[in-house]
Amino acid sequence: MAIIDKSILETTAKHEEDLKGTTAIEQTQYQLSQDANRAEELEKNMPVMTALKLWWPAVVYSTALSTAVIMEGFDNLLLTQFYALPAFCKKFGELASDGTYQISPGWQAGLSNGCLAGEIIGLHLNGMAIEWLGYKKTIYISLASVFAFIFVVFFAESLIVLEIGQILCGIPWGVFQTLTCAYASDVCPIKLRPYLTTYTNLCWVIGQLIGSGVVRALVERTDEWSYRIPFALQWFWVIPIGISVIFAPESPWWLVRHDRNEEAKESLRKLTDPKNGPASFNLDDTLTMIIVTDSMEKAQTHGAGYLDCFKGDNLRRTEISCVTWAIQNLCGSAFMNYSTYFYIRAGLPTVMSFSMTLVQYAIGFCGTFLSWYLMTKFGRRTLFGAGLFVLFSVLLSIGIASLFNNSAGAWAIGSLLVFYTAVYNSTIGPITYSLVSEIPSTRMKNKTIVLARNVFNVAGILNFIIVPYMLNPNALNWGGKSGFFWAGLCSTFILWTYFRLPEPKDRSYADLDELFERKISARKFSKTVVNRDEE
Repeated sequence: MAIIDKSILETTAKHEEDLKGTTAIEQTQYQLSQDANRAEELEKNMPVMTALKLWWPAVVYSTALSTAVIMEGFDNLLLTQFYALPAFCKKFGELASDGTYQISPGWQAGLSNGCLAGEIIGLHLNGMAIEWLGYKKTIYISLASVFAFIFVVFFAESLIVLEIGQILCGIPWGVFQTLTCAYASDVCPIKLRPYLTTYTNLCWVIGQLIGSGVVRALVERTDEWSYRIPFALQWFWVIPIGISVIFAPESPWWLVRHDRNEEAKESLRKLTDPKNGPASFNLDDTLTMIIVTDSMEKAQTHGAGYLDCFKGDNLRRTEISCVTWAIQNLCGSAFMNYSTYFYIRAGLPTVMSFSMTLVQYAIGFCGTFLSWYLMTKFGRRTLFGAGLFVLFSVLLSIGIASLFNNSAGAWAIGSLLVFYTAVYNSTIGPITYSLVSEIPSTRMKNKTIVLARNVFNVAGILNFIIVPYMLNPNALNWGGKSGFFWAGLCSTFILWTYFRLPEPKDRSYADLDELFERKISARKFSKTVVNRDEE
């Protein structure tokens, strides 16, 4: 850390002459700027392990709150798994021409889109609630709501009641979708931010893996408990998450935005462990960095409403966040959501189809860990673009394999889908969470993330409308041939990524503010030098 200390001293000495002849106010402003720059440079140059030793409490609190996403990943997976569950289909479905019971494409779309409709409502409420109540109170209200709404789906005896339950549960799920990601980006320093935001994707995969395992264990039951037990397990998550929120501090960025600077300092004290950090770390400097960045963004935006997301530099940042998250849903990932149903339609046995889904999510779990190494080495932009190219190739291969209507073709499709999951969860899946957390300004972050996630949900509604018709034997019955459709969409996203997606790696929020203000092109983002000392 001696190198960092020396650079800070040199920077201070460089500007010593500038203080001569200035007023007391100007000197104070200058000193605040220097304190903020010192904290920012320390964060940028701090090795990951040093940052982990200093900010380990922030890591603990962030991962604890992200458990809410594990709960949501578990909950969201159940319904799409139940479409392939014999007992569920016999209870709620219709007899198909092949002699099996099926949930009609219309009801599949209705149930899944009911959940998304609730999530859209929850997301907009979340954007307002966080700014008004803060992160902690918002998540408490959401946990209480989801605990109550689970009763509706658990006791549902008809598709209509199940639909109502899905809409109601979707409201708090919409809150969890963005709250945990935004909280992680607020409480963690630059070097740890990409790990803790992409950890959100790992939480989704963990929830899906647990959900797949539970359904796989119950697939051979023929009674109603084969689907009621998974519904009941949703209650388990609420209590441990609620306990963890009690101890977690409020976001210091949120506190500063509400002029509660002393509380923000106390929050930073809970989020750090200076005894294990470098001697050059100063809590007051970090607080000053937050205050100065917030003041700078306040001067640039002149507001923090939803309409401000579409004004000035924020318009570009909103576009990038929205399209990035939409790509998550439109790059063929619907195959993963409907994987068990897809495997069965491709010709694999029912039990084997559930086992393949379990393997798929286990590989996805490992993929997120791999993404942490890859994004550190190659950056977010490169990894996102490369991931899209590989997914395009896999989807094209799935389409080609589906032309061979035999057992070998079915196993080829199954293997390709497992590989698709590995690539997706090493690239597009986790990197999206890092990008949408870093691209928006700190003042507009919650509302930008809400808008972006709602674009994701609208894309999800499109998926849930067309995918059941693509796969269902009573509708289009495309099966694996739908890979050609998703490959075509992937090709357009590759072009967008090249021209529009910037690289935020190792950039502070103040750096990103300046780069967007200067309208630096996406391809030049990583090479452009930011030096506010010369301004």
